[in-house]
Amino acid sequence: MWSKFKKKFIGDRDFYRRVCYLAVPMIIQNAITSFVSFLDNIMVGQIGTEQMSGVAIVNQLLFVFNICIFGGVSGAGIFGTQFFGKGDYEGQKYAFRFKMYASIIIAGIALCLFGFLDEQLIGLYLNDTGSVGDITLALQYGKEYMLIMMASLLPFAVCQAYVSTIRETGQTFVPMLASVVAVLTNLVLDYVLIFGVGSIPALGVAGAAIATVIARFLECVIVVVWTHLNAEKNRFILGAYKSLRIPGNICKDILIKGTPLMLNEMFWASGMAVISQCYAVRGLEVVAAQNISSTITNLFNIVYIQLGSCISIVVGQLLGAGKIEEAKDADNKMIFFSVGCCAVVAVIMAGIGGFFPSIYNTEESIKELAGTLILISALVMPLCAFSHCSYFTLRSGGKTGVTFLFDSVYTWVLVIPIAYCLANFSSLSITMVFFLVQFTEIIKVTIGFFMVRSGVWLQNIVEES
Repeated sequence: MWSKFKKKFIGDRDFYRRVCYLAVPMIIQNAITSFVSFLDNIMVGQIGTEQMSGVAIVNQLLFVFNICIFGGVSGAGIFGTQFFGKGDYEGQKYAFRFKMYASIIIAGIALCLFGFLDEQLIGLYLNDTGSVGDITLALQYGKEYMLIMMASLLPFAVCQAYVSTIRETGQTFVPMLASVVAVLTNLVLDYVLIFGVGSIPALGVAGAAIATVIARFLECVIVVVWTHLNAEKNRFILGAYKSLRIPGNICKDILIKGTPLMLNEMFWASGMAVISQCYAVRGLEVVAAQNISSTITNLFNIVYIQLGSCISIVVGQLLGAGKIEEAKDADNKMIFFSVGCCAVVAVIMAGIGGFFPSIYNTEESIKELAGTLILISALVMPLCAFSHCSYFTLRSGGKTGVTFLFDSVYTWVLVIPIAYCLANFSSLSITMVFFLVQFTEIIKVTIGFFMVRSGVWLQNIVEES
């Protein structure tokens, strides 16, 4: 019994060495990014509840943009990973060009939306039913922060097109290094510009935005320059800009497979924003508490998020090389490893997460609420890990239509109506509403289990392309 279980779910030393080689730099990169975001959040939180809430709302909107960029590059990324596994660098170059087109177009659309509808978008999260905070001030600070942050959209978009393609080749160290440099720069500039040092005036939320914009440009420059200076390691970049052409058959295939994925990311991210807005109807204190909770939760979630991303790389390369059985075996072991790691991380988060809100300079009621939300998030983490792995498993085989149903349709058809009805029409406390909404993940885990076990994702999508 044990030997059969071990053979199916536990890999050898070489297997875990490869997984760690890919995952550890990505986890370190995102851990530093999340930790600096955590410190950045604390710094803004020292100024006041309104400032923290205004910045939190804008960051929720920027999160939608970030995920849309991720979706824009991920559709082509499925092909890029399998092209690389096949040894077809010309095909990977075409996938890279597609990513650049998609990223720039998405950034342009976001600039128009944030530039003309900033007040309306921020206002969706502001409700005066709570007992603390001034929503007018929160709106003012949010608009100030968004105006400056718009300058970071284009460098972020370009950087992601490069970073995602570099990672497809199994190189995760340089993106990690670029991110580390950027976030450390962001951290130092945050302190200097938010609070003021010497002759530099205290700029508050504007200072936080300026620091982030500078960091985004720095990260983009590092990644782009390194890629072009190391063309022997990044063969997709050779001649990438000599032409803007993408062969019709490849472009068609990417659009067919990639459009559902891009739409999925867009609808899923907007769905998360809508769920946050549902909670926000309970008052500004809920916005502030959820901001504290999500900032800390994101710090712990990076383990299952990056292990899920590794599935798309490892399994995608094996599928592209035609190693179907090896891909299936690797997927089983990686899912088990991810869920096991996250069970441990969840225990740690539940044990120490309640102490984090006390660091913030805000009302006690907000701190208590944030602590409870953190505990609930820790309890649901192993479930999220499994559904996240299921998503990337389906995606690695090009089943983007299925992932669209599994992810965004599930969110909009089930989770959002539950969140909206409970928040607006029930007398349940916000903690109970949050608990019930979070644990709808059980349904998604069940669906994901049967989809992965069916093997519908086991296919090589670049063989004909």
